[in-house]
Amino acid sequence: MKTFSKSAITFFTASVMATSAFASDSTDRLQSAKGSVEALGVTLENMGANVDTSVDLNGAYTADQKAAVYKAKHAELQNQFNTLRAQAAE
Repeated sequence: MKTFSKSAITFFTASVMATSAFASDSTDRLQSAKGSVEALGVTLENMGANVDTSVDLNGAYTADQKAAVYKAKHAELQNQFNTLRAQAAE
């Protein structure tokens, strides 16, 4: 019985550690995506553009879902940046 208890506790501890590692990765991805949007927004503002860096996180419950929303916003801002840069090159 003691062996079973030790095994169960070891398994539980390993599971908790793995879960927190995955949560950290998701949180890191979210922070990275959010930082990318903010940085690109500042760059666009410095180029004289009107920028809306706000995102709608309604319906995004997990860190990965929120990161996907920020990545979509980043793509939108990247298109705006590309357009402004092309206009400046003309």
